[in-house]
Amino acid sequence: MNELNTQKIYSALDQFRIETPSWGFADTGTRFGKFLQDAAAIDINDKLADAGQVHTFTGVCPSVALHVLWDFPKGKSPADIVQLAKKHGVRIGAINPNLFQDQIYKYGSICNRDPEIRQEAVQHLLDSAQLAKQTGSRLVAIWLGDGSNYPGQANIRWRKHSLVETLRPLHEALDADQVILLEYKPFEPAFYHTDLADWGMSYVIAKEVGPKTRVLVDTGHHYLSQNIEQIVAWLLDLGMLGGFHFNDRRYADDDLTFGSIDPYQAFRIFHEIHFFAWETKQQLQIPYMIDQSHIDKPKIEAMIQTAGTAQELYAKAAAVDHEKLALHQERNEQIDAEECLRTAFFSDVRPAILEWRKQHNLALDPLAAFRASGYEQRVGKERKARRTELGLTSSGSYA
Repeated sequence: MNELNTQKIYSALDQFRIETPSWGFADTGTRFGKFLQDAAAIDINDKLADAGQVHTFTGVCPSVALHVLWDFPKGKSPADIVQLAKKHGVRIGAINPNLFQDQIYKYGSICNRDPEIRQEAVQHLLDSAQLAKQTGSRLVAIWLGDGSNYPGQANIRWRKHSLVETLRPLHEALDADQVILLEYKPFEPAFYHTDLADWGMSYVIAKEVGPKTRVLVDTGHHYLSQNIEQIVAWLLDLGMLGGFHFNDRRYADDDLTFGSIDPYQAFRIFHEIHFFAWETKQQLQIPYMIDQSHIDKPKIEAMIQTAGTAQELYAKAAAVDHEKLALHQERNEQIDAEECLRTAFFSDVRPAILEWRKQHNLALDPLAAFRASGYEQRVGKERKARRTELGLTSSGSYA
């Protein structure tokens, strides 16, 4: 790898940061059940402590996304949570409202036909905005389970208008530098129609709600043949790319670790981001977050593995020769253009990443260093004993 590419990689790594999710450190599962881990986090202190371990060994995960219903327990103020995060070497990231768990949301939250339920959902969004302000968060990230299961069950056009009407109070409540991120998902838990089913729907609603609204791309929330990098390219061009949730999927949803199934797709997504920044001469600040349910992988190790994979793929994409690529595209030299991407993807960027870690006094092998610390064994024993003392044999939610 030449000196120019190495410098591009160093520069890219300097700006690349990834948020971890609090819920990714707790016991999670599927609709069929869950398999418990002794070292899984029990409460918000555990979650932030575990997130602190990920940041300590990777150096690239300084913030933690929180879920409103799971991470702000009674007896702890938002200021308490901020200080707790600081104690563990991290800060609070995106605030995620919970509009899918309560029984009243059986037929939807902000798209529910019952005005009282809609109002309760709106109030929850306003409370989330307040929590974002109190914790110093710029982002309120919304995923909706709203939709319907059978043809004729719902007035789809009415629900579209309801989305805009109920999100506008949240938009007005945010400060000028805060942003709503609208996530989309083609199906599940609704299997006939989902109110925000694809990027175009999220884009339309975001535009109607107001200028503080952007589209959130979850890499697992697409049909298998969908060209996610094209979606990313369009959203970048429109100035509407709000951020990412990282994961991977074999069929649907997002329960596999990022890059474990299709690393070339993840590389192509990163390439579009680097290419856009090169063409427009912009310094992009895109929020990246891991959103994975580590059902059977050890929680902290899976986060560290994911951060390392994302770093490597991001670095490979940074190594693409943009000048050469643009020239081949202009001349329609398709083989040469494709080779620009293939050359970067198959290049070994690990020596450059190791040197970057040396320069930043980080563990050269974050996963091995974490394992050598003995942290997981220590907290596993302590948390197993605490669960027994508290009478916790299982947990029914992502909390």
